[in-house]
Amino acid sequence: MMSISFHNADIKFSLPNRVTLRRFINHQITESSNHQIVSLSFIFCSDEYLLDINKKFLNHDYYTDIITFPLVQTEEELEAEIYISIDRVKENAAKFKVKSPKPKANDFPGQSEFMDELHRVIFHGVLHLLGYKDKTKPQQAEMRKMEDVWLAKYEREKTKQVNNGPK
Repeated sequence: MMSISFHNADIKFSLPNRVTLRRFINHQITESSNHQIVSLSFIFCSDEYLLDINKKFLNHDYYTDIITFPLVQTEEELEAEIYISIDRVKENAAKFKVKSPKPKANDFPGQSEFMDELHRVIFHGVLHLLGYKDKTKPQQAEMRKMEDVWLAKYEREKTKQVNNGPK
């Protein structure tokens, strides 16, 4: 039984399209691995909150956009907590000049770019759980390629949902 949940730590944040995103992540995990999700929790937080976790648990004294903690990771089961700094995602969307394919009419400036970067970071965390690494240049290239594949698939899924309604 899959359990994918989204939580806030020290900030107020509302993630749109949660149902579509849950369904997509579950599908991608089961399609690309033998894992079944026991529990996958995404926790949205501030830079300071994630910096504190980075210092406490990883002995790193720097800001990051994501930290993935596998709690149970066997051949069959997957349980993890993924912490994401909304501050860092916003900054990175602007810094890396993320290009959104088509901003929506009611988006605030930068919203589509922010959401694209947030989805990339969410998928990045899940890809780590599936064994993808990003320490070397070739690993980074492979990780980026898979993020792009998942982003394109997710955009198609969202478009399908809008055009056909939820299933």
